[in-house]
Amino acid sequence: MSSLFPETLEQSLPDPKRVAEEKKRLEAVGVKYILSCWIDLLGVPKTKPVPMSDFELLCAGKGPQFAVHSVSFVPELGPHDPDQVPVPDLNTLEICPWDSSCAWVISDLFWKDRPYNLCPRNTLKQAISRAADQGLAMHAGIEPEFITMKWDENGMPVKAFDNDPAPGQGLRPRRQAFGYDLEYSIDAMGFLGELIDILEGLGWNLHDVVAEGAYSQFELDFHYTDVLAMADRFIFLRAILKEIAKQHGMFVTFMPKPTTGDWRSGAHLNTSMQRTDAPGVNIYQKPGGGWSDEAFNAVGGILHHGAAITAIACSTVNSYNGLVSQVSGFEGGCYTWAPTHMAYGSNNRSAMLRLPQSRYAIENRAADMCMNVYIAFAMTLAASVQGIVNKIDPGPSLDEDLYVMSDDEKAKRELNALPLNLHEAVNGLGKSDLAKEVMGPVMLNSYVQYKLDEWNRYHQAVTDWEVREYLRLY
Repeated sequence: MSSLFPETLEQSLPDPKRVAEEKKRLEAVGVKYILSCWIDLLGVPKTKPVPMSDFELLCAGKGPQFAVHSVSFVPELGPHDPDQVPVPDLNTLEICPWDSSCAWVISDLFWKDRPYNLCPRNTLKQAISRAADQGLAMHAGIEPEFITMKWDENGMPVKAFDNDPAPGQGLRPRRQAFGYDLEYSIDAMGFLGELIDILEGLGWNLHDVVAEGAYSQFELDFHYTDVLAMADRFIFLRAILKEIAKQHGMFVTFMPKPTTGDWRSGAHLNTSMQRTDAPGVNIYQKPGGGWSDEAFNAVGGILHHGAAITAIACSTVNSYNGLVSQVSGFEGGCYTWAPTHMAYGSNNRSAMLRLPQSRYAIENRAADMCMNVYIAFAMTLAASVQGIVNKIDPGPSLDEDLYVMSDDEKAKRELNALPLNLHEAVNGLGKSDLAKEVMGPVMLNSYVQYKLDEWNRYHQAVTDWEVREYLRLY
């Protein structure tokens, strides 16, 4: 195993000289509290705020400890077992944009002096280390989409940027697609402008902000970086979005489809690969231009494990409401522009994987904001490496509209649909050899059991749709 993945707590501790420098820097700008966050099985950050006076202890692995197994659906440990120890990665240290008295840092979890086997960030670091053993390093970008909402006078969630009368309260005209709308972009600039300033201040190289298809839905496009840093940014970004929205009297939801008529909020994963002995050179691009053999082999690896990756990247019951071609009552049309099949194509947005015309990165469109980004990237990285090393052939590019292709034609081409629901996806994940390798048997079992419980609770619930459909019909 590569030295990129520390095998003991002591090996992971930050340099004391840097710890002293960072403490001096933070105190100079008035930081009083540290939010040292570890990431749970579902990809949600957890913390115990500590005062600056304990910063050195935190960085020495002597800060607050956690009984992670008591809160994160990881039942392999019991009440008699030792707690987990977080060790901060100072590369993630940032002053919180929503409160300059707090600093944010992401930590790795250790248990009995070893990397904790249910720490998702450790899972990604281990996958990075295995890829490095093959001479490969992944870079990544994410296209985060989210919907901004607020509470109305009746305590109901409504779109934050929507000046049409509410249903039943006046004339509500036929709604057009919200995408790229100038008026609503201007209306939202108080909120969006603050986000732009924050991301620019963080050095993320923001390219643009997009009014997306659903009313009050937006996307932030910023530059790629190495895969671990991008996963860390994703977690920090979700926290930033929630906290800044609160300051504007709103809240942000990452739920893929809050209502039937909404466009789905995705978080497309864009990945490319470099050689560890030639950093800065994207091997998915041929020297003279065009997609390389390695790129197509990586596509083959991702598609080979497409169902298992989707179970992680589309992790909720609600995720699969968005992976369809058409929606009745859709705002601005009927086609979703969401992926429906495990296929790839040149700029084909109806396929799981798109080879964009603007960059040499494989875009996985079957991902959303609820994913555990560390495990999603770990699975993608391992599948891509497997594809490159084993020269997996993805077959011909599919450059046709899957939404209108007949079922007979899909069967003729042996096209596999994306999982239809969470139950189908998680069952496939549980049988995946790649998932067992990447996640380990304990994490995989815990994740599968949690998601099967989620499915069973959903499947037993009586929905509003069922009441409307059947209450007076029979």
